[in-house]
Amino acid sequence: MSEIRFDGRVAIVTGAGVGLGRSHALGLAARGAKVVVNDLGVSRDGTGSTSAASEAVVAEIKAMGGEAIAHGCDVSDEDGVNHMIAQTMDAWGRIDICVNNAGILMDKTFAKMEMSAFRKVVDVHLIGSANVAHACWPIMREQQYGRVVFTASSSGLYGNFGQANYGAAKAAMMGLMNVLHMEGARDNIRVNTLAPTAVTRMTEELFPPEAAEMLAPETITPGLLYLVSEDAPSQVIMGAGGGSFAQTRVYETQGITLTGVENTPEEVAAKFDQITDPINQQEMADAFSQTKKYALNAAKARGLKLDW
Repeated sequence: MSEIRFDGRVAIVTGAGVGLGRSHALGLAARGAKVVVNDLGVSRDGTGSTSAASEAVVAEIKAMGGEAIAHGCDVSDEDGVNHMIAQTMDAWGRIDICVNNAGILMDKTFAKMEMSAFRKVVDVHLIGSANVAHACWPIMREQQYGRVVFTASSSGLYGNFGQANYGAAKAAMMGLMNVLHMEGARDNIRVNTLAPTAVTRMTEELFPPEAAEMLAPETITPGLLYLVSEDAPSQVIMGAGGGSFAQTRVYETQGITLTGVENTPEEVAAKFDQITDPINQQEMADAFSQTKKYALNAAKARGLKLDW
């Protein structure tokens, strides 16, 4: 298999001053990409601001012979994001890769969480990712080339106690990816989601010290590099951590169809085991596939035939 390279490509990596973002930025630069190192330089909970981290990553890239610029915008600020995009276009004239990695944590149980903390986390993770992707989108469409990656989390896919805000924001990445995959296909824009498990500044308190090396950010970046490569897939949720890589998929069971007087909550309860039976479960291509399935099931139950 030929080596994956990014010569001539321009990449934006948000949250690239430390941890996963830094690893992604260095990985892209090492393989030839010009990199915009975006980082607001805030603490884990989003407070404070400094350009030191992003400037340090830029210095590392330049020391290895690469090209990079730093930008310290808050991704939840649309005007700041637009300035970053304009600066990138002024410097290099194109944007090929958009890695949405910026994030903060403000963990508390839902009962104790203030809604301002819920909104802040959603603003950075979800709105921030949408802001950056949206600003890159027309450029990628005109180029007829683009690779976009959103960063999800097992907290969003499976849940994690005390992270209602973070989990909700990360789960939303799947929905955003699904739609942009469809809308970008005709313009050769491929959209994927990375769901990493790593020991970083945001997660170091959750892991024992001996896990730090095994779950280092550098063990995840190879998956990210493939997801933004020339031959990348699209609409893939890739779990990654410690050198393990896997795909997460959403399936729907075959289910049942109730009609007429049978369609009652009691009957749903009585047949719940059938509803949840995984035999013959299937992956839906899009939202309309589910609608079509239900309509065909309803017609069949009534002895009707739909030409669909």
